[in-house]
Amino acid sequence: MHIVILVLVEVLIVIGLSRLVGLGFRSIKQPLVIGEIVAGIMLGPSLFGLVAPDLAVTLFPPETIPFLNVLSQVGLIFFMFLIGLELNPKYLSGQLEVAVLTSHVSILVPFSLGTLLAVILYPLVSNASVSFTAFTLFLGAAMSITAFPVLARIITEKNLQGTRLGTLALTCAAVDDVTAWCLLAVAIAVARTGNFAGAIPTIIASIVYIGLMLTAGRWFLKRLAKHYLRAGRLSQLLLAGIYMGVVASALITELIGIHLIFGAFLLGAAMPKNEDLVRELAVKTEDFVLIFLLPIFFAYSGLKTQIGLLNRPELWLLCALVLGVAIAGKYVGTYVAARVSGISKREASALGWLMNTRGLTELIVLNIGLELGVISPLIFTMLVIMALVTTFMTSPLLEWTYPKKLIRLDVIEPQSEADTSAVSETSPRPYRILVPVANPSTQKGLVQLAVALAQPAVGIALNYRYPAVVNPLSLIEFQEDYAFESTPVEADRLIAQRRHQLEELINTLEPPETRSCVHPIVRISSNVARETAQIATLEQVDLIVVGWHRPAFSSNRLGGRVGQMLTTAPVDVAVFIDKGKERLESLLVPYSANIHDDLALILALRLLINRDCMLQILQIVVNNTKEELSYELHTMMEQLPTSVRDRIEIKIVEAAEPIQAVIQASEAVDLTIAGTSRAWGIERQTLGRYTDQLAIQCRSSLLITRRYSQVTAHLASMLPEVSSQEQTLRS
Repeated sequence: MHIVILVLVEVLIVIGLSRLVGLGFRSIKQPLVIGEIVAGIMLGPSLFGLVAPDLAVTLFPPETIPFLNVLSQVGLIFFMFLIGLELNPKYLSGQLEVAVLTSHVSILVPFSLGTLLAVILYPLVSNASVSFTAFTLFLGAAMSITAFPVLARIITEKNLQGTRLGTLALTCAAVDDVTAWCLLAVAIAVARTGNFAGAIPTIIASIVYIGLMLTAGRWFLKRLAKHYLRAGRLSQLLLAGIYMGVVASALITELIGIHLIFGAFLLGAAMPKNEDLVRELAVKTEDFVLIFLLPIFFAYSGLKTQIGLLNRPELWLLCALVLGVAIAGKYVGTYVAARVSGISKREASALGWLMNTRGLTELIVLNIGLELGVISPLIFTMLVIMALVTTFMTSPLLEWTYPKKLIRLDVIEPQSEADTSAVSETSPRPYRILVPVANPSTQKGLVQLAVALAQPAVGIALNYRYPAVVNPLSLIEFQEDYAFESTPVEADRLIAQRRHQLEELINTLEPPETRSCVHPIVRISSNVARETAQIATLEQVDLIVVGWHRPAFSSNRLGGRVGQMLTTAPVDVAVFIDKGKERLESLLVPYSANIHDDLALILALRLLINRDCMLQILQIVVNNTKEELSYELHTMMEQLPTSVRDRIEIKIVEAAEPIQAVIQASEAVDLTIAGTSRAWGIERQTLGRYTDQLAIQCRSSLLITRRYSQVTAHLASMLPEVSSQEQTLRS
């Protein structure tokens, strides 16, 4: 019983630390799985055992290691099943001839370099009990592997799944995955029999079993899929049958003489790729595997990783050599093959860095090698470092080689076609409003306001210099790197679903004539505020109009992502707090003579020009001090058409408490537009936090404006003579 309690305590520590470190790595744009692997290493002799050796032995004594091993093996079996399940034939549909050449060269080159490296390493880090052939095959396989799951998630996160590069990378990685696993199976067979000749029966038995699974096995699994379609759900009985099949297939490959993981992978690959069945099966399986079992595997690997073994400069040089060979072999092999196939230099380079990622797949290979005694703890540690470094470097090098502005050119978005069709290359760029939409079903008012800012209502004739465009932006955020929903195929489905929801929202906007200027953008994102700012820069946005929401861990209405956008977005921002006022007949702008109130007034003038509404400018006298409109603002308003000027009222009131005066005035209007000013109880505090007194008490809907230092001329597209005054105002 004491052992069971100790194992449960270990599991508690492992899950907690892996989540914590994983989230830390996500914050620096790294896959969560890298943080979980690092967390496992931290629990081993490389850190915990070094800092507190007595406590480490107490918490992770040798007698508990077999229990962790059993749990980790179960986790691996079902994780490999998920990888096989995810291996969709759709990934093999893009540029297959180029992908087959590129992927096989990207295996051949590092495998060959790994063979040469084995000649150097074998006498230094191995012993006579291990055959040179087995050592060479394992080292070559370790150099050749590409982590398909990590690569697929990076492609999804970078929104590359709709690009030429992303499609080619997925096809290459899928082909690479199948080939590399076959190589590893041969290496295991050789390691267990001692020589290649002795491994031939194992290899033949493996081929026979693969053939049976892809014929009779697939036929039987299709029967299960038909039963699922009739039932309309994945019942517990059917799920139990599938899990029994996973374990049985794993046992068969272990008895054949390769390894448990191959049987599980093979069953997943043979499963019918019915979208609903795969999705439900993956969702039901992955949470327990990814949250509970897989971190135990990382901890088990970390307990065997001893960075302290690299205790001499020459050993670190050998580690650097291993790393250099792994990177050069994979990158150069991929780059050269891609260039020969006609791929551009930049895309070939980006493809090389993508194929260089190894991640968890590499760790699986290394654990098998260590378990079979083919590689020593020393070379195991070197290769773990190599796996971490090559995966860690993928995202930054990919972003450097293939930045988002090039991704935007590589993929044709529906809204891009609509935006650019009416505007020639020599025309001025359109006035553009970006509208982050978290929930299309509840944020019609937000998009409707953006349309009112962008386009004139029917019957209002304006000679616009160039068109205005509204881009509703919906970012789909994935919390888990390895969740099935973050696979490229599933991400495409979610993007199409979200785009359809946005199209339905657009079709409800009034008047119908303004809908033509609204073009949605849908993206995958790991950080909504950061991604919004990046898209605003790439799309040359003039204004971000974002809806208010209540943060999960704060009562501050301008906190969370809204606060991040107010603080960091490199363009003008307006936050809309919708109080359900559908009309837009009367506007209120409290004015306290600062740049944010200037933006509030300019946006109000834009609404006034576009809509047949009234504007009240509220100037409050406090202690006999009145904030006057600037000369430039006065001049700008004087140059407005008479029909617009007649609808402006400047009201001066005396009040000891300006905020209460604004709140009282807001009762008679539909929309109040106020700058982020201390006078209105809306100001930036420490750590980017904004106070929100007016946001809480305002009686009308409220638009809070924050002006960026490099101000946009928001009236330039409407009235050129007014625009010149706005340019003077901002200078």
